[in-house]
Amino acid sequence: MKTLLTLTAILEAGAGVAFLCFPSLLVELLLGSTLDSPAARTLGRVTGTALLALGVACWLARQDTQSRAARGVVAAMALYNVGAVVILGIAGARSGTIGVGIWPAVALHAAMSVWCIAQMIDKTSLTPRSSIRHT
Repeated sequence: MKTLLTLTAILEAGAGVAFLCFPSLLVELLLGSTLDSPAARTLGRVTGTALLALGVACWLARQDTQSRAARGVVAAMALYNVGAVVILGIAGARSGTIGVGIWPAVALHAAMSVWCIAQMIDKTSLTPRSSIRHT
């Protein structure tokens, strides 16, 4: 789980900073259109802040992978990644103009979804600290 949380922290924090600094460029790469209004760019930056917050949560949880909080972060990331696959996938399938980054983003979020779900199912990663026997 530590590797998952570390990689997720790096990816999400990086995406968050990119959305904070260049929201229109990122949306153009994903969806093939720019954020033309100040309100749209503001929402792009809010998205960046949210992604950066997810990255920070994953980074802080990576050292305590046996806690309920860390498992909660992984569950939240699974939900986020599945949602991103569905939303971006529908946008890519329905839109006549899509950006070059949409299908790689869908593939990355799908892979991260599977990894998160696998970590939640893995019985050894879900064993609370108090029930681990030390010999």
